[in-house]
Amino acid sequence: MAAKRAARGLSEEERAAMRARMKELRERSSASKTGGEGAVRAAIAAMSQPNRAIAERLHAIVKENAPGLSPRTWYGMPAYEKNGDVLCFFRSAEKFKERYMTIGFNDTANLDEGHLWPVAYALTELSSSEEARIAALVKKAAR
Repeated sequence: MAAKRAARGLSEEERAAMRARMKELRERSSASKTGGEGAVRAAIAAMSQPNRAIAERLHAIVKENAPGLSPRTWYGMPAYEKNGDVLCFFRSAEKFKERYMTIGFNDTANLDEGHLWPVAYALTELSSSEEARIAALVKKAAR
């Protein structure tokens, strides 16, 4: 299967993500913070359950714990930026036909711990313990 994919290049899901990114770049110059909020809400609304419910809760967690971050989409995914750089993002399981959702952090996040630390987390459900851990990560990343 890997050889077949390599021969074709990008998967249809990857091509769709690239098209979404190009659209975001075209729209970015005229988008305001309100526009970013609307784009994130639209991206979340397009997800199927349970991805949508978790994305809605993650959106609320980010807004509650890092109000200085601005919502936007990034490759069609809900993301949050600081000073123009994407700090963290949410990817639904359906985005690339994966078995789990992902919350990820880019290198601009302040999550450094020694010489090794995770920058992405698989998520299958969202209980209060995961919510608390994500809230702490988002606060630390946004410092």
